[in-house]
Amino acid sequence: MRNDIRRGYLLLSFAAVAAATLTASAYWPGLMTWDPVRQYGEALSGDIDDWHPPAMQWVWRQLISIQSGPPSMLLMQLALYWGGLLLLASTAWQRRRSALAWALLACGLWPLGLALTGMILKDSLMTGTLLVASGLLACGGGVPSRVLAGAMLIVAATLRFNAFTACLPLSIALLPRWWWSSWPRLLGTSLIATAALLAAMPVANRLIGAKPSGVELSLIIFDLGGITEHAGVSVFPEDLDVATPVRVNHRCYQPNKWDSYSDWVDPECPLGFTAWNDSVDPLQVRPYPFWARAVLAHPVAYAEHRLHHFAINTRLLPLPDEIERPVPNQAAPNPWGFHVTPNPSMHALDALAMATAHTPLGWPIVFMGLALGVYIASWGLPNARLISPIALSSLFYGGGYLVFSVAAELRYHLWTELAALIATALLLDDVKGISRSRLLCAFVPAGFLAMAGVITRALA
Repeated sequence: MRNDIRRGYLLLSFAAVAAATLTASAYWPGLMTWDPVRQYGEALSGDIDDWHPPAMQWVWRQLISIQSGPPSMLLMQLALYWGGLLLLASTAWQRRRSALAWALLACGLWPLGLALTGMILKDSLMTGTLLVASGLLACGGGVPSRVLAGAMLIVAATLRFNAFTACLPLSIALLPRWWWSSWPRLLGTSLIATAALLAAMPVANRLIGAKPSGVELSLIIFDLGGITEHAGVSVFPEDLDVATPVRVNHRCYQPNKWDSYSDWVDPECPLGFTAWNDSVDPLQVRPYPFWARAVLAHPVAYAEHRLHHFAINTRLLPLPDEIERPVPNQAAPNPWGFHVTPNPSMHALDALAMATAHTPLGWPIVFMGLALGVYIASWGLPNARLISPIALSSLFYGGGYLVFSVAAELRYHLWTELAALIATALLLDDVKGISRSRLLCAFVPAGFLAMAGVITRALA
């Protein structure tokens, strides 16, 4: 029996390495878009600000001593991604669930996952750390593995400001049952865990010595623009001194992304980032309280803005334009000459990812529906202890973009989709303990949302 387990581990490991090699060879040395180009420059110089997660720049700076350029970061992403999936699969194999083991590993072959992990992205790095944490949770190896899983979740929380939504359900699942065995305990534990996860990024930024960039203004300005657009009344600071702010904002506002207010568009919006930094006194207009007052004064307009953006972000509605590809296939210009040489493997993975992105199989809203259905259907099942936190992690992270979002790139939802697939594989492994009607209900929300997305496109 031990030989069978050992042989299974070897086969699973070989498959994981082969899949990682496929992505690495297709996108070697790692596709760098505008964000990682800026991050690599900061990693080289050591002059780091907090526009992008400083933790990633710091890690990259350490890796440069081993290998300059994107290859080291690409290999780290792939090691975490496939290593986490291998942990999940190996645990299933050890428990004599060979079909589940292969199904869990196969989740990594999702076309968007294969393509996006070939790009240097904080989203891919965060997904990798969450996969490792999930794998350690599945192992149930006692205090050491739980501590290591908790550390991975803290790392994940430093990689995106909204990552705490994905980390929270997994964090609670790592704790002894007594901590969440009643509603009051669950509420208290959730509040403490949320506070700890929210503190991870600012503490890391301070330890790294990252300079403040004012990145938080992107969300604030985008929301002020959305409220102004829907309320027909300007909620921007009067310091901006724009004669007709509602009319000006109408020209600037785009429901799918905040970029029209940024300092890299030409011409710049008079209500945008540069104007705010030049004209608004931060001592007189404190961004977050000012934002909160605008939301409270116009809650309906804020809700309209947020719901419209969320529908686009999750692809319930189609994107207003297709200027940006759902999956990048070209490196941004950079002074180091890093680029990916087109090759058959890259063309194949890119074509699969693009095809998926334009169907319900690539729409985040469908996977959120799947996560919800799977979570409900898992109640009382043997695997519920693992299914529930992973499904809720998918649902909470995707749902968090209802509030914490300034753009609608598909890469943001790599974890949303992958976690939903993993939870589904775990649920189907318990299919013998589920009635047909209950199993059908698990897929009803996803089916309903897929149909709604198809209808919105037909009517567009």
